[in-house]
Amino acid sequence: MAKFHRLILAWVTASALFAAVPAMSQWKDWDYDLDQEKKSWQELQAQIPPYPKSENLLKFDAGSNTANTFYLDSASISVGDDGVVRYTLMVKTGGGATNVSFEGIRCDTRELKIYAFGRPSGEWSRARDTQWREIAFREINNHHLTLFREYFCPTRKTIATVPQILNTLKFGPPTR
Repeated sequence: MAKFHRLILAWVTASALFAAVPAMSQWKDWDYDLDQEKKSWQELQAQIPPYPKSENLLKFDAGSNTANTFYLDSASISVGDDGVVRYTLMVKTGGGATNVSFEGIRCDTRELKIYAFGRPSGEWSRARDTQWREIAFREINNHHLTLFREYFCPTRKTIATVPQILNTLKFGPPTR
């Protein structure tokens, strides 16, 4: 008799599982779709900041594989409602040249956009190609990935306030 009950129990369990498969496949994406906000992302229009002043430049460490020195203009850093950290970057090369650009990093997608380039006259020139690009690892001049990981998006989420970013730039990223 016990053998018969185990057989019936096994048959009921198997029947329930087979009956549940079509129901599970019917609903497999429903909870995910319901929980995800499927809103299209809208970028805010970036306002080009004033040209950087030397007293506002904060040096940051972008690794030892470069002779370049990297600075952010503290007065230009902003965190937009669109989740983009915008800033002015100044790169002083080992050969003495200075490059200035106004850029944005989007933390949730690990992307970079260059809005404008600085001229020696202190004026801005809009970038020709303003597409968002993935921030990839580079052996030399890996400053964008460093900004993404260490200063702006350490948890892949935008740091909420400019004071937090400035604090990290002044005192270094927290040790992990």
